[in-house]
This record gives sequence, structure tokens and C-alpha cells, in this order.
Amino acid sequence: MESHKYSRPDRASPLALTVPAECAGLRLDQALARLLPSHSRSRLKGWIEAGRVCVDGAPAVPRRKLAGGERIVVAAGDDGTALPDAPQAIDLPIVHEDDAVIVIDKPAGLVVHPGAGNRDGTLLNALLHRHPDLASVARAGIVHRLDKDTSGLMVVARTPEAQTDLVRQLAARKVGREYLALVRGDVAKAATVDAPIGRHPVNRTSMAVVERGKEARTHVLPVERFGAATLVRCTLDTGRTHQIRVHLAAIGHPLVGDPVYGARRTATGVPAFARQALHAQRLAFIHPVTRRAMSFASPLPADFAALLDTMRATSKQR
Repeated sequence: MESHKYSRPDRASPLALTVPAECAGLRLDQALARLLPSHSRSRLKGWIEAGRVCVDGAPAVPRRKLAGGERIVVAAGDDGTALPDAPQAIDLPIVHEDDAVIVIDKPAGLVVHPGAGNRDGTLLNALLHRHPDLASVARAGIVHRLDKDTSGLMVVARTPEAQTDLVRQLAARKVGREYLALVRGDVAKAATVDAPIGRHPVNRTSMAVVERGKEARTHVLPVERFGAATLVRCTLDTGRTHQIRVHLAAIGHPLVGDPVYGARRTATGVPAFARQALHAQRLAFIHPVTRRAMSFASPLPADFAALLDTMRATSKQR
């Protein structure tokens, strides 16, 4: 197949391609996936559905069959998924930053993405203020999320190409993520929770272990035992919504302070905590441009560290 030079679609220059003979018989979305391998299939489909892709001058649909020789043009503009959210000057603890990625140590209480009840004041709004060009990247470069009240490390992409690469690393389970969690009860030995997760059959705003859910696997290792609670390290093979919280609750060890998946009353021997005791402590990935292994660690935030100090002092008194 002949090579095709192209530039990233932006407001200044459209992307133009001529379909080679080797792509004859393929659907438009399949051909674009071959011709533009640095972009994900979902992004390419999004461009098509947003009307930004024309074939021989006419807007096309993803399943259109190609004969070869057609002229494809991706209109200038974003990928059709960027949101018109307002940039806001919100302080972000930056651990690492370069032209391709940003690693953030997210504080507890910061919502990652605007949604119902949180239309602004989010990480996405802060990113758009720090780097206005992220408006042309889907979700302002966000590739994974942490719950509002979970603290710790996140990686954000600064270009569509970097975002696609990181999403693929996540899908291939090549992104290392380790969390520290304080859970109720005594966890005496390591365990792996392998249980599918999906929407709760009754409460549709929460998740649950359900038979027809998506594959989910969490490895749990006790780090420090206090009797009434245990500090555990969790590593993820998958990244389902609320995965750690759901899995730990499912084995009878809900997170301390979790208002959704733990008992609402305070557990005996465990002080009240204003949020779920969960911190994304370690993050590792391959840099999408340099291909070097990147690894980062985050210290426990002050409230979590103070909670552990209290647990240690209490357990010594017994």
C-alpha cells in the first residue's frame, strides 16, 4: 500500500486522502482505520457521524463501501466529541507535563468530567484553562477517570494521537494502576476478585456484580491490619466504573467512608471518614511518543494519612 502523508485535523487544515486500490471493497470506517492508524476506530467513526468526512465531495456514512480511487476529505475542526465547556482557573497539582501527556495528582472532591449536578468546576474545565488547545481533543484529553472523592494519579493526553495510544494501552492492560484503600474488617490474605460488573438492576445510578456484566478483575493485597479495618493495595486488570468499590463490597470489605457501597453507619472501631478511603497511589504507562516506560507515585493525602495514624494508635491500645 502506498504511503499517505497527512496532518492532524484542526481548524486550519483539512485532511485529504485518496483511497488506494488495496482498500477496494472495504467500508469507509475500515479503510480509514488502515489509512489513519494513529487514530482509534471510535474517533474515526465520530468524525464520520459528525459530518466531517466527505467522499468525493459528499458526506459519507461509516458503512459505505469503497471502490478505490475515491477522494476522502476530513473537514477542519475538532473530532465532533469535544464539549463546549468553559475554561476555568482551577489549581491542578501537576506531577509531570510534556508535549504529549500530563500526569495529575487529583485531589479528593474534584469531579473529573462535567455531568448532571456538576456542570463546571471540574478537571476538564481546569484543563481547558491551562491548555486551550485541548478543546480540539475529545474530552479535553481525559482517557480514564477517578471518582469525585477518590484522590491520586491520572494521565491526560495533549493530542488525539497520544489519547488514542493511551486508550489502546488501557484496553491492552498495559497501564499499571495501584490503589491504597482502607476497608472494613480484617483481610488476612491476598485475594483476586474476578466478578463481572454492570449497572445495578434496581438502583441504576450505581454498579453491582451482575451475571451479564463486563469482565472485571481486582487483585487485593493486605498491607497493614488493624483488626477493625485493613489497609490493602489493589491492582486492576480492568477498569470498570467503581470497580474497586464494588468488588471490595462484594467480598464483605467495603471501603471505609463509602456512602454508596458500604454500610451508612460507622463501623465499630473505625473513625468516621468524610469520603471513601481510596487513593490512586501508582501509575505506569509507555509514553505515547518516546515509547519510554513512565512510572509515578503519589503520597497519601493528609486526610487519609491522618486516618491511618488514628487506626494505628487505636490498634496499639488494644
